[in-house]
Amino acid sequence: MEDPVSTPRLPPPAFKPGTTSAAKEQTFSSSPGFGTPAYPIKPRTAPPLRQAFAAAQNQTTNTSESSPSVLPILLPPQTLRPVAFRTLTKKHNLTLTSSGLGLLSTFVGKFCGSGWREEGLAERVLDEIAKQWKRQGAGIIVEDGPDKKLTAILKMLEQCMSAGRLDTGKLSRTNSSLGSLSRTTSLEIRPEMNRDDSQTSFGISALDVQDEAEENENLESRYPDARPFMKVISAFQQPRLSYSTTKKTIETISGEASLLPPIQAKIALFRNRYHLIHQRLLRNESFQTPSFAGSRPPHLSRAGSSITQTQAYKITPISNLLGRSGTDHLLLGLLAHTPASDLALTDLSGSVVLDISTARPVPRDGSYFTPGMIVLVEGTYIEDGSNNSSLSGSGVGGQIKGRFVAENLSGPPAERRDVTFGVGQSLSSDTVQTSVGAGFGWVDFLGVGSEKALGPQMRRLQSRLFPSPAGSLNNESRRSKIAIISECHLDSPRTLDALRAILASYTASENRSDLPLSIIFMGNFVSAAAMAGSAKGGGVEYKEHFDALASLLSEFPQLIASTTLVFVPGDNDPWASTFSKGAATVLPRLGLPELLTSRIRRAVASANQEQGTKDGEKGEVVWASNPARMSLFGPTEELVLFRDDISSRMRRNAINFPALEKSKDDSATAEGGDEAVKAAASHLPTKDKSNLDLATQIGRRITKTLLDQSHLSPFPLSLRPVAWDFASALSLYPLPTALVMADAEAPPFCVTYEGCHVMNPGRVLERGGERRGVCRWIEYDVSGGRKGGRGVVKEGRF
Repeated sequence: MEDPVSTPRLPPPAFKPGTTSAAKEQTFSSSPGFGTPAYPIKPRTAPPLRQAFAAAQNQTTNTSESSPSVLPILLPPQTLRPVAFRTLTKKHNLTLTSSGLGLLSTFVGKFCGSGWREEGLAERVLDEIAKQWKRQGAGIIVEDGPDKKLTAILKMLEQCMSAGRLDTGKLSRTNSSLGSLSRTTSLEIRPEMNRDDSQTSFGISALDVQDEAEENENLESRYPDARPFMKVISAFQQPRLSYSTTKKTIETISGEASLLPPIQAKIALFRNRYHLIHQRLLRNESFQTPSFAGSRPPHLSRAGSSITQTQAYKITPISNLLGRSGTDHLLLGLLAHTPASDLALTDLSGSVVLDISTARPVPRDGSYFTPGMIVLVEGTYIEDGSNNSSLSGSGVGGQIKGRFVAENLSGPPAERRDVTFGVGQSLSSDTVQTSVGAGFGWVDFLGVGSEKALGPQMRRLQSRLFPSPAGSLNNESRRSKIAIISECHLDSPRTLDALRAILASYTASENRSDLPLSIIFMGNFVSAAAMAGSAKGGGVEYKEHFDALASLLSEFPQLIASTTLVFVPGDNDPWASTFSKGAATVLPRLGLPELLTSRIRRAVASANQEQGTKDGEKGEVVWASNPARMSLFGPTEELVLFRDDISSRMRRNAINFPALEKSKDDSATAEGGDEAVKAAASHLPTKDKSNLDLATQIGRRITKTLLDQSHLSPFPLSLRPVAWDFASALSLYPLPTALVMADAEAPPFCVTYEGCHVMNPGRVLERGGERRGVCRWIEYDVSGGRKGGRGVVKEGRF
């Protein structure tokens, strides 16, 4: 039986194979039912050139058909982050920003497809991108800046991608055609190497053997000052961070933020504050139990003059007080008011009513204690059946019975910035970072890179730009000043005269090093609430005030063409004042609208064109949020800008201690017996307060309160509203290098506490200063290096 699918045999053809007419008469088919002939006609021989061309076409077609096609995918940046960190940071000593990570994730997802992880395609592509980036001498921060270098590299590699891989032949031809790419390795920690990576194990090829004088010369010609390393970060652009109790680390909150989040975000706001302070206390030496501790349980003792090595503080949860009446404990919790208007202490396990009739603050008159703050309370628990509110529940998770008789209250001890990062300072001139313990050095708090990944490189660069007096460069030739002016009421002609005198003081000398790196203007910019329905506070009038400031700035074209102007709004500025009428608004808040401030942008652009400033050195204007962060040299220096009348809010809501209202002698005697508590608390420097002026004493008290709380708004939401999803932008953990707390109700001061320099410029014109013609501002010097900058209160006459 014949095979039904076999081709039937036909009789031999009656024509010759070379006959053309017979070939035209036959019709062929690929189906066996149509009887495909057993002797097909041979095709006509093509010319040699056409044969070569056809062979090349067939080879290309076969290659494209054999190579697998790449199916583009949508790759989230968070998914690519571990591979990018391993390739760019650990292998090539580069730091990737969030904008650069977004471009790389789009490129890898489009050209590598679903096999980017399993087949290792993404790692090879990122490795080549890092080499191209370093070959162009673009620095150690991988970002798509104004020059669009990263975009140009990706466009070049896009032509060399084939089936998710880089075609080395095309890449070599592209590199040879782009021979104009320069390679400047003076600022790179590891220069680009031409040899195989296997030879780097000898360590010789990774050394930068460039002469120091030549390196400093290139550095001076490439970066005349620190402005290229200055970046203003909005509160709405900062990474949203939260402390994970399971992983014992700080991690980024997933998802997009919203102005109307669910109620869980409000709960997480206070929980995160408590967890950060609690883990900070456990890292403190005073709260770590030694391994050779005795059988006696550790507790706070007022009898001893100091803490012995066998004792340590132990925090007791409030729920564990049940059934332990008459015992002494140390509690950590949030001060709050009960529905019965009693003062209570609340933690994650419950709450208890506080009896502060005999309590004393530690140190005395050293900080404020208001509801909303997290404090340490030492005292005795008395379970007498009272203060059991049915409105707030009872037992574990609610308000427990009885009361806690407090003896001492203190803020949680602050933690220095280097301790938080887990890094230390060596004695070398380059200020190299060395690890000294566990910390959060790999966490990117501002979106500019982590301390351990970018800190050593940035500190080397900072030490070369601002060396010691024995260095090869002269400090006086570098600009290092930042002028900070607060409470600039532009609706007052005398304020404009004061600003003119301040700006003229920087342009009096022809030396460019006398010009400031940045001038920070902080609100309120009008004396009354703008856009609040008043006859003199409309949008047209507000814009005219800034137009007058633009005319004033135009008188100093050399200054504004080489300076970064930063504007931080206050409560009287739009748009928030439209509905608040000057009252406390929700934090953080957006910057000033561009609609009302376009004249200043045009004034700066005209000055840049008139002075012929280069692209990397042009003056710019930043309309910052409140609060905002200014980053200098990546994570090395952090300057927090915050405008709020926080001192008056603390005085209005501060807790009064009845024990302090007795006699001064009794208070002094009680304070002398609290040496053990002072050792645990981060107290004020031991200096006689009688030798300090009133402004410094006020500044120290406000500074200690804020930095111990590690928060810019340690108040209940009823006193100072906070956007729940953006509450992490108000955190002061880790402590910044400097904090500008523009408070119009407090005098100007400059105070350093736990390595953080806190400054308050006050009012540019004090009350009554209009007639005397005296203006005040703060001049901050950023060339302090590892010790941090220093601020000085300046005065001028006009």
